[in-house]
Amino acid sequence: MNDSSFSSDLDALLRLQFRVRQLRLDLDAFRSPIRDNQNAFFLTFMALLIFLMQCGFAFLEAGAVRAKNVTNILTKNVLDSLITIVSYWSLGWALAYGANPVAILSPFFGASQFFGQQISDFGRFFFQYVFAARASTIISGAVAERAEFTTFFVYSLLVPGFAFPVLAHWGWSSVGWLHKGITVGEHNSFHTTYLDLAGAGVVHLCGGTISLIAAWMMGPRIGRFSSEGQPCKMEGHSVPLASLGGFILMLGFLAFNGGSVADISLPGNGQLVAKAMINTLLCGAFAAICTLIIHKIRNGKWTVLLTMNACLAGMIAACAGCNQMDAWGTIVTGVGAGLIYMALSGLMLRLRIDDPLDAFAVHFGGGLWGLVSVCLVSTSPGRGVVPSLATGDGLAIVRSLAQLGWNILSSLAIIVWSSAVVLPVFGLLKIIGKFRVAPEIEQKGIDIWKHGEEAYPLVAYGHGWDEAEKDLDEEIVWHPIATIYHDPNKYRETDGSRKRTNGTNWN
Repeated sequence: MNDSSFSSDLDALLRLQFRVRQLRLDLDAFRSPIRDNQNAFFLTFMALLIFLMQCGFAFLEAGAVRAKNVTNILTKNVLDSLITIVSYWSLGWALAYGANPVAILSPFFGASQFFGQQISDFGRFFFQYVFAARASTIISGAVAERAEFTTFFVYSLLVPGFAFPVLAHWGWSSVGWLHKGITVGEHNSFHTTYLDLAGAGVVHLCGGTISLIAAWMMGPRIGRFSSEGQPCKMEGHSVPLASLGGFILMLGFLAFNGGSVADISLPGNGQLVAKAMINTLLCGAFAAICTLIIHKIRNGKWTVLLTMNACLAGMIAACAGCNQMDAWGTIVTGVGAGLIYMALSGLMLRLRIDDPLDAFAVHFGGGLWGLVSVCLVSTSPGRGVVPSLATGDGLAIVRSLAQLGWNILSSLAIIVWSSAVVLPVFGLLKIIGKFRVAPEIEQKGIDIWKHGEEAYPLVAYGHGWDEAEKDLDEEIVWHPIATIYHDPNKYRETDGSRKRTNGTNWN
């Protein structure tokens, strides 16, 4: 082969190599918008299912309260999604994911894209909005049947607009201080990070902490505890409604955790989404079965409401690491969540703190245990304590213990921040008398007094053909605000004053 022939072949090879590189760049440029569309559609669809969780919370809470307060709890749940979108759009997203021009402050909060300005990833915005709404919704169950509407408005603005976004920035933003973690060791160093795929801490530990503070500051419902401090039963009016809400929440949690994988276009991530959903369901199942069996042994009853709450606690615990645990890890996570839920639920009663929906036990207990359990069972190298112990690798054990310590520190930071945000606000509302409804309203029911709408108006039942119903019609007071029987212990509103039906003025 002469030199000219060799040079010609080399030039041809270089041109071919350049052409292949150019084709690869063109292919990547072609595939990039397709990947963006796939991810945007995936996040939007998952967010729609998570948005449906608002309906689940509404039914669960409505079934768990007495009939006289159902309209109130439904109104709160309807408005929660509406208030949250305004709060998160105007302020929350900017604090969570906006760039901060002051470098020293960027690990703590964002400071751009307020009021939706310059948002480029709308799929991610929508997905994060429904997470913010869930953090806020948790609280209403803890203060059901006694909270002033002003209280609801305040925390529906405060939590998704300020408390949650700052935590999301800490844990999920690439520049957040919890996400960045710390470096352990000089040689063969290891970098910790905040392990929480779907918000066991950022969403549920935050919401559970605020629920505890709200329930404690508001005090128990009238009649919830005897003068000796013993709990008295206050059962909700509809087990079917509560159960329906629980089933909807179970569906929502599958999207909640599976959707948090976020990038569906990467090779293998479709299977990872399925794995996250299966592990979430397994954690809920083990938590529910464990709790149900213990309750049956102790009380001799099979209870659906306790089972549903335990299942939700297990699914919440799975939020942290459902994408990085094997089957045995779901058993540890689920059973642990069920036991912690039962312990915290009983502790609340012993402390005489009234939480009608067990929001604290479910969300705080499940969220806190999730942040711990992911560091025990994670199959990611150097992240899980138990797998590291099984290998006998001393360096891996040290790394996994460092990761566990960082997640525990993160959970403490979440608790402290959530408490610091709401304590002064709730205290101010209590001082000005806008925190809790008046005792008289609480006893008679919030629906008629605050909303003028009964969830179950008496005149809506029956068909009018029975003789008994004809007699009933004659005894009913027809009134645009309230429809009640002629009973000296009942009341009706007339021209702004409250009177007994026999004419006695209450004012």
